Amino acid sequence: MITFFISLAALVVGYLVYGSFVERVFSPDDRPTPAVAKADGMDYVAMPYWKVFMIQFLNIAGTGPIFGAIMGAKFGPAAYLWIVFGCIFAGAVHDYFTGMLSMRNGGCDLPELVRKYLGGGASKVLLAFAVFLLVMLGTVFVYSPAEILHGIWGSTTLWIVLIFAYYVVATMLPIDKIIGKVYPLFSFSLLFMAVALVAVLVVRMPQLPELWDGLGNMGKAASPSTFTDSIFPCLFITIACGAISGFHATQSPLMARCLRSERKGRPIFYGAMITEGLVALVWATVSMWFFYDAPQPGYEQIAGAADKGFLTSAPMVVNLVCKDWLGLLGGVLAMLGVVAAPITSGDTAFRSARLIIAQALRLNQCPKKNRLYICVPLFAASFAMLVWQMENPDGFNTIWQYFGWANQTLSVFALWTITVYLVRENKPYVITLIPALFMTTVCTTFLMVSNTAFGLPYSVGYTVGGMALCIAIVWFAVWKRNVSKKHI
Repeated sequence: MITFFISLAALVVGYLVYGSFVERVFSPDDRPTPAVAKADGMDYVAMPYWKVFMIQFLNIAGTGPIFGAIMGAKFGPAAYLWIVFGCIFAGAVHDYFTGMLSMRNGGCDLPELVRKYLGGGASKVLLAFAVFLLVMLGTVFVYSPAEILHGIWGSTTLWIVLIFAYYVVATMLPIDKIIGKVYPLFSFSLLFMAVALVAVLVVRMPQLPELWDGLGNMGKAASPSTFTDSIFPCLFITIACGAISGFHATQSPLMARCLRSERKGRPIFYGAMITEGLVALVWATVSMWFFYDAPQPGYEQIAGAADKGFLTSAPMVVNLVCKDWLGLLGGVLAMLGVVAAPITSGDTAFRSARLIIAQALRLNQCPKKNRLYICVPLFAASFAMLVWQMENPDGFNTIWQYFGWANQTLSVFALWTITVYLVRENKPYVITLIPALFMTTVCTTFLMVSNTAFGLPYSVGYTVGGMALCIAIVWFAVWKRNVSKKHI
């Protein structure tokens, strides 16, 4: 597990060194934050820093660094490289700047930041895109926990009703009433699970593929018929949380409204993403052992599942590993991972959607009726999507696959927004320009080759992705030259 330990150390060093550099680029100061200047007891509520960190961590994590890392582990040691470099140089920078720019702009959401830096047209596109993405996420995280809970007690319909009821209450109430009290507990559970699994890994010290053994698709060696996706672009879509995720750009503003000081931005935003990367590394390592090890690799253990889709296999891995390695405690933690974590991701998704719509409509969210104006159609749309999902045999996987691409596309909007900000402020814009160009290429290529989109041959997809990269470089160079002329 040499690569694993090097990767863990790299993430810690990345936070200490590159995180400090990114913080100096932004230059936080002592100006009043929105939590203080706009305190309303509803969404702008100052909370203790430790609690803000735990909420931010669970907001951006949920099951993402678990499920994504499990499926991404099939790509072999390449998953380590993407988690480490993606987290340090892309994801953590993305989360830090979206959170800090939100604080500097009165706690505004991503569409408002896009309007300020990319223009009104891009903002309108992103507004619809972000709300649709958040509703999709909230919807898929209703049905899967309900199905798992149904296996323990009650009917699926009953659990759907209960989860939906919780979503409504959590979305409507002040952020410190439910989210502020429950999230730290679930965050601790996820972190404790990761630490416990590291302890087991250290004791057992399995022989796993290392980087110097090659970056090829490990899954093909274990089960050729199970996994045939190409590393590029599929790895960079499969592992989102733990590397970079556009969903985080909708969550950082939630905590930007709860911080008393800008100077806590690095541990809260950059630090929470690095922590998520650590969790992803642990689960990628556990999964490499699970999928690769003899005499009974994980492929055989999940072969009898009725549904071999993305999120069915991943929870099975969580349950099997935790119960086998950690006993009764592991079973409880596994349940929190596959049930509580997605539910908490769903409620903050709906909360973010409410606030994004409210900001676009300039609708004060303190009066309860104003929250209802937004929540009623929001949940009605989600319910309609849920009904479609339940009536279609492959509805869940279809929605999730679209979410995967849409999620990373959202990060493209955020990265370009930050890059424009850095150029205008005469700061080192290259720190987000390179990730923006890379993710633009990844998302374009995936859209071309994915069977849920155009389904073109990889040769065509790579060509179109390369063209998108060239166009983005030219567009940026022309725009920057025009900006420089104006300054002169």
